[in-house]
Amino acid sequence: MSEPVVLEQYSLMVLRVAECGPATYSIEDAARLGGVHPEMLRYYCRLGILGDELARPGAELIFDDDSLYELRRFEQFRRHHGVDRSTLRLICGLQREVERLQGELRFLRSM
Repeated sequence: MSEPVVLEQYSLMVLRVAECGPATYSIEDAARLGGVHPEMLRYYCRLGILGDELARPGAELIFDDDSLYELRRFEQFRRHHGVDRSTLRLICGLQREVERLQGELRFLRSM
């Protein structure tokens, strides 16, 4: 008689990944993740530092990952380099203008 053959059983696990949009954060979560007080974050929004859409009166203050990145970068300017809050608005505007011009240059080079 021959030995019985043992077959190992493998199970297949199917994972379903939910499609979701970009992460969004409330003002409290964004302030905590950015290392600032929520009132400071509101102040930055009123100045237009985090975008014109958040600067409008009555705008819903919902933040995404890009906003958090900018918030952390501006806080680093303020804390580590001594840049005052009013100068942050100028830096922000210049930075957005540079990014816009870089995009335009990439477009023109691709033609």
